[in-house]
Amino acid sequence: MCELANVSRAGYYRWLQPPEEDLCEEMRLRSAIQQASLDHRFYGYRRIAALLRQQDWIVNTKRVRRLMNEDGLLAIRRRKFVATTDSSHEMQIYPNLAASLELSDVNQLWVADLTYIRLGEQFLFLAVVLDAYSRRVVGWAVGEHLTSELALRALDMAIQVRNPRPGLVHHSDRGVQYASHCYIDRLESIGALASMSRPGRPWENGKCESFMKTIKQEEVDARSYRDRGELERNIEEFIEQNYNKVRLHSALGYRSPQDFESAAGLAARGSGPNSPWRPAAMSFKRHKEIYSDAI
Repeated sequence: MCELANVSRAGYYRWLQPPEEDLCEEMRLRSAIQQASLDHRFYGYRRIAALLRQQDWIVNTKRVRRLMNEDGLLAIRRRKFVATTDSSHEMQIYPNLAASLELSDVNQLWVADLTYIRLGEQFLFLAVVLDAYSRRVVGWAVGEHLTSELALRALDMAIQVRNPRPGLVHHSDRGVQYASHCYIDRLESIGALASMSRPGRPWENGKCESFMKTIKQEEVDARSYRDRGELERNIEEFIEQNYNKVRLHSALGYRSPQDFESAAGLAARGSGPNSPWRPAAMSFKRHKEIYSDAI
């Protein structure tokens, strides 16, 4: 080919080498990726790519994944499972309403869950309440016992922060903490409807399960705590300063919950008595098949 094109082989090989400015650009990109990986230790290549694009880098996820792999920045995460749900009780169970909701606003659906946190010589438990539309943590509490009182403290915090209107749906598993009379009475006092997952189906509360995985991998498992006070301070910082304000969520278009609410005007509007808020609509996938003449 070189003979046909009347060029020297040395000239051809020099032409194949990337220009000096391309090498510098590659090094700057690698430096930006490494800095982002240090600042956000548990971000995968997709979130790193989204973060770089926010910094005006023109880069796709495939290139970021290749460079992270070459630099040893891709992590293999371990999986752990410990059951914290006791659904063997005689209290009332509620149907899964969340599966049929079409969300369009905050305070239409809250999701709640409990998990354990192990210290050096003690087990503590964390209860959280998330707004399913914006993925924002609106209530949380830490306690030494897995009781209804712990779940109720997280719910009370969420109610105080959000002041929801009647029509809110509260979704959880069938654990005794959420089926207890005091918890259901508190939901009914604000006009909220209880919704529960079916047994053995943790994915029906997937948004909250995902948060629990995130806080364990990115905060709890990454530190060692001296006592409960230090644990609560670090969890508060992670939730309020990192997760709600900074951490990118793929389901939100790689925005933080606070940025998502601000962009949609949700945080400023709230759900007060004069706001245009309305409960979530319900959608049944087989509606048109059952009623063929439905419009």
